[in-house]
Amino acid sequence: MRVLTVNAGSSSLKLSMLDPADNLLARREVAAVGGRFDAGTVTAALEGLSAPDAVGHRVVHGGREFIAPVRIDEQVERRLHALIDLAPLHQPKSLAGIEAVRTGLPGVPEVACFDTAFHATLPDAAATYAIPEPLRQTYGLRRYGFHGLSHAYAARRAAELIGAQPPRIVVCHLGAGASLSAVRQGRSIDTTMGFTPLEGLVMATRSGSVDPGMLLWLAERTELSPAEISDALEHESGLLALAGTADMRKVVEGAEAGEPRAVLALDVYVHRLRAAVAAMAASLGGLDVLVFTGGVGEHAPEVRRRAAEGLAFLGVALDDDANREVAPDAEVTGRDSVVRTLVIAAREDLEIAAGVRAVLS
Repeated sequence: MRVLTVNAGSSSLKLSMLDPADNLLARREVAAVGGRFDAGTVTAALEGLSAPDAVGHRVVHGGREFIAPVRIDEQVERRLHALIDLAPLHQPKSLAGIEAVRTGLPGVPEVACFDTAFHATLPDAAATYAIPEPLRQTYGLRRYGFHGLSHAYAARRAAELIGAQPPRIVVCHLGAGASLSAVRQGRSIDTTMGFTPLEGLVMATRSGSVDPGMLLWLAERTELSPAEISDALEHESGLLALAGTADMRKVVEGAEAGEPRAVLALDVYVHRLRAAVAAMAASLGGLDVLVFTGGVGEHAPEVRRRAAEGLAFLGVALDDDANREVAPDAEVTGRDSVVRTLVIAAREDLEIAAGVRAVLS
């Protein structure tokens, strides 16, 4: 089955065509204009590709209802629209991608694959906020987790590389957005993102976890509106706020040159990362495999090195040469390490294709 995978982001629509053996046949990228994808431009991007047998769409939020891939029909699409309130910044882009690709490929079966689905296995202790029950029940306030397609693939690929299913894996998806997952026997039991993708680690332009009391303090004492506070936390925070750039490569270069803002940004980023890995390991009761994936996870050896140094108490140690020169997918475990460390290329497209085939087979 040839599968076209569709990943709709804030700035572009990424298309990947995979053959039945998951070989990449072609990639296309269409820029978003005003948060929309022009159907004519998408159709033009699809021209010249072999016709897919099915289309798999990355959809950010599945709520409590969609905990596995599902074939898209009118009823499913209506229910996906109903989830926009839970992910107002991300869900509309996924739906826009579905609409644009359908125009270019009418009649081709479509499957929605959800970033939240992998974390549907979180136990209540990890998923529940300690807030009044009426709020939790009425508004569905709980920890959903995100980046699930990447976490699921990285955990599965780690088992393939090692040759067995590791009992306890911590996956570090470090990109512009960043989150960790604690994976026990292939199932997510904890993660750093929660009700929204703002919770957890410091990211490129997102703040990560902050004191909610601080936000209430700002709302009460300033003229900032909720929309302005949200915009600041989503688009003006993280590495950008600390170092003046959201590019981790530039942050590392600045830190190595002794630039104070870059030094602080890298220190804050790694401090939060180490603490979160340790928290995930605590949820698992130990750690067997540590995985780095995503743009930063794959291409920032200094981040991996600094993180590992602070995790030596868990038995993490890297081979310096391997860490500097690694090309994913590969192992960078140090000689005396009791934890195996892997660097794995992020391949949400392969996880989407697997979901499509499972639904349509």
